[in-house]
Amino acid sequence: MSFSDRFSSWRNQLISNAKFQSWAVRNPFTRPLARQKAKATFDLVAGFVYSQVLSAALDSGLLEAVRSRTIDETGFAASSGLPLDGASRLLRAAASLELVRRQADGRYALGDAGAALLGNPSVFAMVRHHKAFYRDIADPLALLKARRDDTELSRFWAYETNTNPEDAAAYSALMAETQALIAQDVLEAYDFSRHRTVMDVGGGLGAFLSAVGAAHPAIDLVLVDLPPVAKLAADRIAVGPLAARFRIEPRNMLEDALPGGADLITLIRVVHDHNDAPVARLLASARKALAPGGSLLIGEPMAGVRGAEAMADAYFGLYLWAMGRGLARTPAQLSQLLQDAGFREIRRLRTAQPLMVSAIIAR
Repeated sequence: MSFSDRFSSWRNQLISNAKFQSWAVRNPFTRPLARQKAKATFDLVAGFVYSQVLSAALDSGLLEAVRSRTIDETGFAASSGLPLDGASRLLRAAASLELVRRQADGRYALGDAGAALLGNPSVFAMVRHHKAFYRDIADPLALLKARRDDTELSRFWAYETNTNPEDAAAYSALMAETQALIAQDVLEAYDFSRHRTVMDVGGGLGAFLSAVGAAHPAIDLVLVDLPPVAKLAADRIAVGPLAARFRIEPRNMLEDALPGGADLITLIRVVHDHNDAPVARLLASARKALAPGGSLLIGEPMAGVRGAEAMADAYFGLYLWAMGRGLARTPAQLSQLLQDAGFREIRRLRTAQPLMVSAIIAR
């Protein structure tokens, strides 16, 4: 056993010792760190409850209620339909998470965390969607025994085989609502102005391409998605200001050849939804479709990114497992897949919030 292994073993035994923990929390020099670690440990235990408090604050209308005014317990009970003691309990729980803030007069105002969430309304779509995820993950070990196709997430995201227009509308709306979380970061990370035609593959209702088009008036926009999604996108885009610049191509990106002519193809939150074999086919198809000298841009949460470890390996690790396919890959893994597909000059782009999205460009 190496010295580092022996030291790590000794350190772990020390930290897990109850007497050491008791000493550390009472020693003035180690107390701040011990308390910080204790809180982090408890947050692991209580994290599900915290997320449910957020869900209740959203579903009850609490955050909207305090957006621009203060409320008291009686008023919130009346507006939410909760009994007074239930409303009071939720208000105190939300205040502990800084979703709301209790004032000296006993009324509640918007808290810092609540204000941040209201500034990113697409988060609310994910909070509501998570109810299905939580049901799938209620017994995580049972879920992890084998990937299944009978989970709620696998049925929700069965877009490759489910052509029901209502189902297509549901998952497309979720993608469109949450796309705002990352579109601006991708636009800031890469200079789109050097391109003439951008084709977004798996582009849903066109939320990302619309952001590109609004920022760069000279770029032609091509959206590729499954026929039922493409129809929804066409209906939505037709009444928007960018309609004349859009071309909608109904295709199955994993089976059909991609249309040619674009000098930039984007895959935004697409690659991590699929296993290696279909990703390899998609990347090869993208390379064949690109104009000479064209580029491919991948934007999605990635593993192995400093500060985003839990997002990639814990959240997306289990979410994609419950979905039945896909994984969050490291930039190195994506680079290898791109090299295998014939791409060169592969480099990672710096994004403002790597917790939400990282990006890679390849020629």
